[in-house]
Amino acid sequence: MFSKSITRALSQSTKVSSVGYALPTPGAYAGVKNDFAAEIQALRDNGTIKNERIILGKQGSHIKVQNADGSVTEELNFCANNYLGLSSHPDLIEAQKRVCDTHGAGVSSVRFICGTQDIHKQLEKQIADFHGREDAIIYPSCFDANAGIFEVLLGPEDAVISDSLNHASIIDGVRLCKAKRARYQHLDMAELEEQLQKTQDCRRRLVVTDGVFSMDGDVAPLDVIGALCEKYNAMLMIDECHATGFMGPNGRGIEELQNCEGVSTVINSTMGKALGGAAGGYTTGPKEIIDLLRNKSRPYSFSNSLPPAVVAACTEAFNIVSREGESLSTDLAAKTKRFRSGMEAAGFTISGHDHPICPVMTYDAHKNQALGRLMADEGIFVIPFSFPVVASGKERIRVQISTTHTNEDIDRTVAAFIKGGLELGIIGDKAVE
Repeated sequence: MFSKSITRALSQSTKVSSVGYALPTPGAYAGVKNDFAAEIQALRDNGTIKNERIILGKQGSHIKVQNADGSVTEELNFCANNYLGLSSHPDLIEAQKRVCDTHGAGVSSVRFICGTQDIHKQLEKQIADFHGREDAIIYPSCFDANAGIFEVLLGPEDAVISDSLNHASIIDGVRLCKAKRARYQHLDMAELEEQLQKTQDCRRRLVVTDGVFSMDGDVAPLDVIGALCEKYNAMLMIDECHATGFMGPNGRGIEELQNCEGVSTVINSTMGKALGGAAGGYTTGPKEIIDLLRNKSRPYSFSNSLPPAVVAACTEAFNIVSREGESLSTDLAAKTKRFRSGMEAAGFTISGHDHPICPVMTYDAHKNQALGRLMADEGIFVIPFSFPVVASGKERIRVQISTTHTNEDIDRTVAAFIKGGLELGIIGDKAVE
């Protein structure tokens, strides 16, 4: 029997509010509440606090934003991963509407129980064909794909060798496996070779790298990495989240861009960026690996299937890229060059090379936040990045170009950056004369 006090506490804890106000906070939280509040204040003091802004309506290059005071402003959006402008493409929206009638809103289950529909299998075949691989497996996100692969492929007698600036999802995925871990300095091929030499006694070795590094906009030398893996008999995994759909002549990613198609053992990527921007990630590669992932990958086995509407949008996005990839990639490259050239001519440092991720380096947390506010005042929606998203002293505003941006949009944004950069002393007067 429970005591009366415990029974009363349980009764109180299970009450559900139906009147629109928060229930009392459990007493145990009182002891740590001030600690968390102090951490938040430290973020404000350090200039690293992240405040979310609210978009009213569809994603796009021109959006309506709700401000903290409740007012609404129209702004140019230069911070989305909507590289090909497909997030609100009418063909994707129509595909979503149609499939809801035929396949419902959701599957209410994980894949291996009763959550696999014909459209899931069709999308996986489409992905495999797009990349020239044997098979593919889809996940709710590429974060899940990265979290679920390493512990399946690697054990204590194996080694994983990772670029030091790989995405957080790769870092977390590596932590879940029991393989020996080695890192090489960012894009340092000599150190990668050294790590490959040091781990030759391991049963299996997997080199993993981002294809494009999302904070810096630089591209891995996949052709060189692939040659080193071949030399030392190591597998290669590449994360193509910021390349699939628009890098390479037909949008097939870094392998196509660098004329080394087939060099990667597996490719992980997303459909939540250039390919419609909704959700969904995947792994594509040899059939044996995909079969293992279907049976042993925990994010796959314990996550609901992608909703039919998302699957339909992703399928249509691949259709568009397959038809129009060359023209879309060419258009995006030209607009990227226009922005980068204009900013560099004004005296800004833009990280990376020839990629629509264009980080505007400020190297100062407070100036970074101030520049973000000044850009908002000019009607430009961009987000300042600071620690822990990037290293202290490497603060930046990451600008991302889309095919839906016009040349006028780009020129207006460059002018706004120049105005703010001069005001904050990030660039000098002589740089823009």
